[in-house]
Amino acid sequence: MDPILLFHSLIMGLVEGITEFLPISSTGHLILTGDLLGFLDKEKRDVYEIFIQLGAMLAVVWEYRRKIGHTVAGAVRPGGERNLLLGIVIAFIPAAIAGLLFSKQIKAVLFNPVCVAIAFIVGGLIILWAEKREHKVAVETVDDLSLKDALKVGLCQCLALIPGTSRSGATIIGGLFLGLSRKAATEFSFFLGIPTLGAASLYSLIKHRDALSADDIGVFAVGFAASFVFAFLAIRALLRFISTHSFAVFAWYRIAFGLIVLGTWWSGLVEWSA
Repeated sequence: MDPILLFHSLIMGLVEGITEFLPISSTGHLILTGDLLGFLDKEKRDVYEIFIQLGAMLAVVWEYRRKIGHTVAGAVRPGGERNLLLGIVIAFIPAAIAGLLFSKQIKAVLFNPVCVAIAFIVGGLIILWAEKREHKVAVETVDDLSLKDALKVGLCQCLALIPGTSRSGATIIGGLFLGLSRKAATEFSFFLGIPTLGAASLYSLIKHRDALSADDIGVFAVGFAASFVFAFLAIRALLRFISTHSFAVFAWYRIAFGLIVLGTWWSGLVEWSA
């Protein structure tokens, strides 16, 4: 196995793990990083990028294993556990349908560094707008989330089909607009990521299985493991951060990073793919 390829896979896994649950777009970062590294051919890279999201998803499962176990066990009877589980299912459906209908067209048109950079900037401005609004909390914890609000968060997740938007950013900031507390919006985004990332990964692997071979196992395994480890660290860091800070720092990061990508593209300093 080519050690350089494994090292590049480690970098990709690190990027996925750190960015998946922060409101800064893991897909956008992976597109840009893969483009810079010249990592794999396009079809195989698309499968790889979705597959390593499973590592990030499992980090959520591990971090919240007690909560998840308690929720699943309690869902057999009416109450908060069943309501939360139903809320996750309901919120998952809109993006699943939209992804099946439009993902091919979106990938063909928008999966390039320039579009990602523009989405970074627009998303950053929306986060700043959300933070400047008066935030009236109506839902303090995920257990208090109504099915109607869960559906609304799920509709917000559909925006994440646009690369550079950020799945976590769309759901977290959407949750803030709907009156969720920072912790409730963030944790529901984590939980919603379990079926969303899991389904997307399995669907992509089945659909593109002919493009893979036994030689890819090592590359995929390194990215998967790195994604798990760094997502686990990022989840804990984010929960600590939002207890005392707003999301504005992520907005400014998005805007600055987007401007850098556009600036290097316009000047020709970096030959980003079209």
